[in-house]
Amino acid sequence: MSDMNIAADGRVASNAARGINKADVVWMLGLYGTAIGAGVLFLPINAGVGGLWPLVAMLILALPLTFFAHRGLTRFVLSGSTRDGDITEVVEEHFGKTAGKFITLLYFFAIYPILLMYSVAITNTVESLMVHQLGMTAPPRAILSLALILGLMAIVRLGGQVIVKAMSVLVFPFVLTLMGLALYLIPHWNGAIITEAPALGDAFNGDFIKTLWLAIPVMVFSFNHSPIISSFAVDNKGRYGENAEKKCSNILLGAHVMMVMTVMFFVFSCVLSLSPADLAAAKEQNISILSYLANHFDNPVIATVAPLIAMVAISKSFLGHYLGAQEGMNGLMAKSLREKGKNVDVKQLNKVTAVFMILTTWAIATINPSILGMIEDLGGPIIAMLLFLMPMYAIAKVPAMRKYAGNISNGFVTIIGLIAMSGIIYKLIA
Repeated sequence: MSDMNIAADGRVASNAARGINKADVVWMLGLYGTAIGAGVLFLPINAGVGGLWPLVAMLILALPLTFFAHRGLTRFVLSGSTRDGDITEVVEEHFGKTAGKFITLLYFFAIYPILLMYSVAITNTVESLMVHQLGMTAPPRAILSLALILGLMAIVRLGGQVIVKAMSVLVFPFVLTLMGLALYLIPHWNGAIITEAPALGDAFNGDFIKTLWLAIPVMVFSFNHSPIISSFAVDNKGRYGENAEKKCSNILLGAHVMMVMTVMFFVFSCVLSLSPADLAAAKEQNISILSYLANHFDNPVIATVAPLIAMVAISKSFLGHYLGAQEGMNGLMAKSLREKGKNVDVKQLNKVTAVFMILTTWAIATINPSILGMIEDLGGPIIAMLLFLMPMYAIAKVPAMRKYAGNISNGFVTIIGLIAMSGIIYKLIA
C-alpha cells in the first residue's frame, strides 16, 4: 500500500472515530446484551442480604469496576502487532505458546463452572414453578434435571448460528421485562433494608467487610462480558486503526453506563421490596430473585411472569455458555491430539464434549450445590484472573502496554481482581 493510501486510510479512521455511527451503536448494544443475563437474577440476593451499606458500596463500585477492567482487556487485545489478531494470538505474541495454552485452559474453567451453575438454576426454577405456581408435585430431581438438560442440548444440536440468533432476539425483551418488573415493584417498596440498617459509623465492621468481600465476585460475574471483548477489539482495530483505543473506550463507557443504571435499578427495586430476612431465605432456597418474588407476593402478574423470565434468561445463558465451553474443551482436546500426531475430527470432538457436558451438568443439577457459592468460589475468581489481573500484568511486562502504566485505575483494577480471587482463600480458612 502506498504512503498516500495509508494517509488516506488514517484520515478516514480519524474522521470516523470522532462521532458515533451505526456500527458503534450496534457494538454498544452487543456488549450490553452479552453482560445482561441470568447472572443478574442472583445479584440482588447477594447484594442485599448484607443490608444497606454494602449495597451502597456496590453501587459506587459498579461502574469503575466494570469499565476499567474491560477497558484493560480491550487494550491488551489492541496491543497485538497484527491487525486481526485475537486474544489467544496476542497472548502467544506477548507471553509465548505455553501461556497461550494456559489462557485457553483458564477460559474453559471460567465458562464451564457457570454452565454447571445454570444447570442447577434451571432445575430449581422449573421445580419452584411446578410446586408454587402450578400446584403440581415435581418429579424426582434426577429425572427433572435430566429432562431439562436434554431439552437444552436438543437446541444445541440445531447449531451455533441458531443459538446466537435466538439469544440476540431474546436479550432485549428480557431487559425490557426486567425494567418493567422493577417499575412494577415500586408500590411494594417497604424500606425495611433502610430501617434495619445500622448507623453509618457502626456499619464498617467485620460483617460489612465480609459481605462486600464475598459480593465482589458476584459483581464481577454479573457484569462480565469478557468473552466478546476480543471480537470487539479486533473489529474496531480494523475499522479505526490507531484511533481504535479511544473509540473502544467511548463505546465501552456508553455500554457500561447503561448496564449499571438498569442492573442496579433492578437490584435496588428488588431489595427495597423485600427484607434482609427475605433475601437470606432466597439464598437458602438456592433460587433466583425472580422465583422468590413469584413465591413471596400474592400477585398473579408477578407469579406468572417472573418464573417465565427466569427460565428464558437461564436457558439463554446456558446455551451461550455451552458454545464457549464446547469451544474451549474442543480446543484443549484438539491441541492434545495434534501433539500426539493424531487427526482431529471436529464432529467427534463435539460428540465427546456433549456427552461430558450432559453427564456433569446432570450430576451437579441433581446434587444441587449453592449457586451463589459456585459463583463466589469458581466463576468470579477465574474471570477476575483473566479480566482484571492479566491485563495489569501485561502493562508491567509488555512494552506495547507500557504506555498505560502509572494510571490510578490500574491499582484499583488490581485490588478488585485480588479481592475477587481471595474469596477462594476465605472459603478454605473459614
